[in-house]
Amino acid sequence: MTILEKIKKQIVYLDGGTGTLLQEAGLALGELPEEWNLSRPDDVYKINYNYFAAGADVVYANTFGANSLKFGERTAEIVTAGVSIAKRAAANFKDKYVALDIGSVGKLLKPLGPLDFEDAVNIFKTTVKAGAEAGADLVVIETMNDIYEAKAAVLAVKESCNLPVFVTMVFGEDAKTMTGTSPEAAVAVLEGLGVDALGINCSLAPRQMKDIAARMVACASVPVIVKPNAGLPEERDGKTVYNLSAEDFASDMAEIADLGASVLGGCCGTTPRYIADLIQKTKGKFKPMQKKKITAVASYTHAVEIGDIPVLIGERINPTGKKRLKQALKENDMAYILGEAVAQAEKGAHILDVNVGLPEIDEPAVLERAMCEIQSVTDLPLQIDTSDPIAMERALRRYNGKALVNSVNGKTEVMQAVFPLVKKYGGTVICLTLDEGGIPETAEGRIKIAKKIIAYAEKYDIDESQLIFDPLAMAVSADGGAAIAALGAIKTLTEMGYHTSLGVSNISFGLPNRDFINGTFFACALSAGLKAAIINPNSQEMIKTYRAYLAISGKDKNCLGYIEYASSVQAEKITQTAAVQKADEKQHDLHYFIVKGIKEEAAAAAEKLLQTLPPMEIINGYIIPALNEVGDGFEKKTIFLPQLLMSAEASAAAFEVIKTKFSGGGEAKKTKIVIATVKGDIHDIGKNIVKTLLENYGFKVFDMGRDVPPEVIVDKAIEERAQIVALSALMTTTVPSMRDTIALLKQRYLECKTVVGGAVLNAEYAKSIGADAYGKDAMETVRFAESVEASII
Repeated sequence: MTILEKIKKQIVYLDGGTGTLLQEAGLALGELPEEWNLSRPDDVYKINYNYFAAGADVVYANTFGANSLKFGERTAEIVTAGVSIAKRAAANFKDKYVALDIGSVGKLLKPLGPLDFEDAVNIFKTTVKAGAEAGADLVVIETMNDIYEAKAAVLAVKESCNLPVFVTMVFGEDAKTMTGTSPEAAVAVLEGLGVDALGINCSLAPRQMKDIAARMVACASVPVIVKPNAGLPEERDGKTVYNLSAEDFASDMAEIADLGASVLGGCCGTTPRYIADLIQKTKGKFKPMQKKKITAVASYTHAVEIGDIPVLIGERINPTGKKRLKQALKENDMAYILGEAVAQAEKGAHILDVNVGLPEIDEPAVLERAMCEIQSVTDLPLQIDTSDPIAMERALRRYNGKALVNSVNGKTEVMQAVFPLVKKYGGTVICLTLDEGGIPETAEGRIKIAKKIIAYAEKYDIDESQLIFDPLAMAVSADGGAAIAALGAIKTLTEMGYHTSLGVSNISFGLPNRDFINGTFFACALSAGLKAAIINPNSQEMIKTYRAYLAISGKDKNCLGYIEYASSVQAEKITQTAAVQKADEKQHDLHYFIVKGIKEEAAAAAEKLLQTLPPMEIINGYIIPALNEVGDGFEKKTIFLPQLLMSAEASAAAFEVIKTKFSGGGEAKKTKIVIATVKGDIHDIGKNIVKTLLENYGFKVFDMGRDVPPEVIVDKAIEERAQIVALSALMTTTVPSMRDTIALLKQRYLECKTVVGGAVLNAEYAKSIGADAYGKDAMETVRFAESVEASII
């Protein structure tokens, strides 16, 4: 029986933690766990064997950090040895499986970090190919903080072998990953990529994972994995231990099994005993996963479901009939395009259409760039709108989420070009009801084409729930029956159980005061069952119709959305004076561009301000307040890490301009900070994020890099007379190095404060190892640094 057959019939049990067991076996501080595949294979074998003996169906090979960034040309040797050891252990039992274990490469992907997406794919491919050749039964991609990196890893697997692939993300107690992904978005993206099971591991105890697991089970159509830590880490007698017993762990996991999660195991702090107790407590609780038939798209932060409440797709990034956008595309004026994206998001669009189709430009290159840059300034899902399959694939491959794809139609050659891309990269597809015969005049003719598209999609195993039908609104000025035909098709398709979309403004082409027609037709379409409308969010007529429809149809509970909208319109009318218009212009100043993360405009705004204001007044009056606004939003969970970092980049662009006129008479920060990833740990994602924010707040930061010995960090702190040392660690095995660094610092340089952070830490643990502060995220570290700055006389 294969692993894919087994997960359909019963709970599949995974192994537990590896790092803590290796430490118990003598893994030295700074020693890479994967090296033991070569230097101490018998110890690794024993751990693998004991997990199988405890009842685990799947054991992860000791390959979590085995990538070419860390091991270079030795990667294949390390991976092959790790998989071979686990296979040897599995041979002692029946129906056991070995997973090639893949973790993060330890760097953020562009635009947030230095690593290009394709470079990440290739790094993962090196590991995957070695693991597949060594005989792994499946690939597990685990402990992923960034859904974009997870996508790169999944593509590496799909393009290198035919092994099943499981993926687990790391969520915080706020039910978000480090880069802001919700459970629903993770499910949408990973299912779209075709993974065989998905879920959550590490960072949290079972009880803290329960609600997240429930949310994943509610929307997933593939088995959900839950692999928690053994509670919270504590420092006891110089060792890191976890506070949840095997019995309590198993009892909590039984509740998670009752929710419907069916692939269960343990992460940090768990042992074979935990897995044995888990199996005992959850046997007989298997619930087969049901297909959910959810139609959804997603950005890197959230999913947008197309269903009960109609969604608005912003149409402004489409050159058809837009002279200014055409000019921007020809001149490579990305700032204008980003401004259009931000403006539509502010006006209430749920999804943004991105179409750059002009004959005189390189559409594949421009579409890819525009899509990536738009995702850096807004977290709305995008509709990739192109008739060029090459452009479509480049955009889908780089898209960070699950896109809406516009479009396919009933022409065989188009379906043959588009559906394989959707199958590989994921996506929900807009299906135009036209074919080789053109657009049928009647609703019945359009329904016939819709049925043809559904049948063709089935050949690629694309479920009809991932298809949205556009019955095509033609201009009533040319065909008096055009609106009736489109509305009839919407009504029939809705009654058949399908979702529909429409480019609403096509109906009024060639007529004056087009919004009059558009608004009324939009109301008719909504009443007929329309679920997705491509509109101009800046049109008050369209938004008024939409808000009124939601209130009238009962989809706007207590009319709260309508009241808020109507009140804002009234306020806008009252304040339409020249003075306020001037203030409105000021809204799009340096402060605004930093908050929105638009670098080019931030630099230009800073240049303009320098004509009338001294540098320090710009810094204190615009840049710092903008960063504080974004920081407050990040702390309140209304803004997520990518937006935080893009705002930091925009402020950095402004700083670069200001530096040219800065005379040095300002109020420079006194606090100096030494920052490092501790010895034995090569992950620097968290450290680099903190460094970026600290520098943008004006602190002098000395970055020591990663895998830095305690004495090197302390020497640097003393040399620079630093007020703060900031330490990062991702792995359980390297936390002792953090403790040793703090101890040495207190011994040699007592007046220096310490702040620590990392996925394996919490406030209590930080206190137990002697740290002065725990930075649960980058902004909390900034706030600590500000408090130290305030104390300096």
